[in-house]
Amino acid sequence: MKSKSALFLKFSGVLVAAFILISATKSTDNRFFEIAKNLEIFTNVFKELNTHYVDEIEPGKLVRTGLDAMLASLDPYTNYISESEIEGYRFMTTGKYGGIGSLIRTSGDYVIIAEPYEGFPAHKAGLKAGDIILSVDGKSAKGKRTDELSDVLKGTPGTSVEVEIQRPGTDKTLDIELERAEVKVPNVPYYGMLEDGIGYITLTTFTENAGKNVEEALVELKKKNDLKGVIFDLRGNGGGLLREAINVSNVFVNKNETIVTTKSKVAEWDKSYKTLNSPVDLEIPLVVMINGGSASASEIVSGAIQDFDRGVLVGSRTYGKGLVQNTRDVGYNSKIKLTISKYYIPSGRCIQGVNYADGEAKTIDDSLKVAFKTRSGRTVYDGGGVAPDIEVEKKSYPLVLRSLIGENLIFDYLTQYMLTHPSVENFEAVGFTDEDYASFKAYLSDKSYSYETASEKSLAKLEAVLEKDFESGFQSELVESLRANLKKEKSLDIDKHKSIIMDELNLELATRYYYQTGKIRMSLKQDADVSTAIDILKDKTRYDKLLK
Repeated sequence: MKSKSALFLKFSGVLVAAFILISATKSTDNRFFEIAKNLEIFTNVFKELNTHYVDEIEPGKLVRTGLDAMLASLDPYTNYISESEIEGYRFMTTGKYGGIGSLIRTSGDYVIIAEPYEGFPAHKAGLKAGDIILSVDGKSAKGKRTDELSDVLKGTPGTSVEVEIQRPGTDKTLDIELERAEVKVPNVPYYGMLEDGIGYITLTTFTENAGKNVEEALVELKKKNDLKGVIFDLRGNGGGLLREAINVSNVFVNKNETIVTTKSKVAEWDKSYKTLNSPVDLEIPLVVMINGGSASASEIVSGAIQDFDRGVLVGSRTYGKGLVQNTRDVGYNSKIKLTISKYYIPSGRCIQGVNYADGEAKTIDDSLKVAFKTRSGRTVYDGGGVAPDIEVEKKSYPLVLRSLIGENLIFDYLTQYMLTHPSVENFEAVGFTDEDYASFKAYLSDKSYSYETASEKSLAKLEAVLEKDFESGFQSELVESLRANLKKEKSLDIDKHKSIIMDELNLELATRYYYQTGKIRMSLKQDADVSTAIDILKDKTRYDKLLK
């Protein structure tokens, strides 16, 4: 019986022969000859390695390395998707996967439950944030990475998986059997009213039914409220399905409007995409919130809203991804996702922010950017994402907060806090008091959360200079004096940045009590973009002026 590698080589030889035949019939086209030649070289190199390399090679692994290196020379969106990765790809396009329904994260030697999804198996079985996963189906989980454990926890809906957990605050371990389900992460996780008749809708990804779900949210808000304005949140939305970008735009934009045009190397792939349905509303004042995490489909929607002067954009410049990908089957349940075209939004501009050459990203120079006009005559530019009409200064996180988050200290403290505060009466009761903050500071007293301030970095440079220029005694005395003062100032950071640390504590607390909905509702209370959007929607004169 022939080995798998021998069969592979035979198949490769047939493939090369086919391309040689093509090149012979099209001798005038050097391109076909180049394809055939290089495929034959690849096959011969593989054959030599398989036959003569000193150690055994793994054919699949070796070819995968070659595929990844080849695709890396193009752009970051062109990828090979193996059979084992199809489930992850399915989740990216549908928002669905088979599993227990929980985010997980690493803490020490183990993976822990980070955030159960409300209504799915982990939540129904009583798993809580902070639970330590000791084993899965009888196999130890110690030292496992999150991706390794995630692969084990995922599976066909209806199948079972048994997890052994250690719950903080108790010495007992719990064996919990979970029945996997189809987990569908909602693309509209929250919508509701804010203040003074202003509604809010957030869309996190352009998976299946994104347009339908945004439409239903807006219809519901209009039906139950005297709606005077809408904030549509696309921040951090990395995109998804192109057709859903058209459907979402159609909620706010009239029927038969061209939202996006694609241009490809293959002429028959050039297409124009128009809205097909009557809109839900063309009149309600609209603010779309965007940031650097808004990409692709998010940029199509926000760009269309801007180009049609349908609403005001608030936040910061979007990512700048004006490329369209498609998937092609390449055999054995594998696919290649490849860039097939660039897209152009209604004004005619392409918002692609970089060009790719040999895998290198090169930002488009400002001098090469071209001006376009919105429907009412406002000037907008291509190349480099969608710029907001009103830019809001990005929230700055102090080093002490980054360290507290990075060392899991806020997460771990909330796990301990929940042992004595398991519930609240309602969402309005969620919030840390000054007394709670004092307790948090006490919790930190014996914890390590080191970080280097800008002053400490400068001091280290100064110390290096002084070592060269002065006697060691003088240098040492000066540096130690400065270091002591800096340490004293640094110890005050927990109080100095109390407000923003409290915001983070409250965000995590709301997530523990009310899951994803709680996280969003709490974040809205702290949000500078939302405050700006509300101010704009309250001031009709300013709103109208921004669009003309």
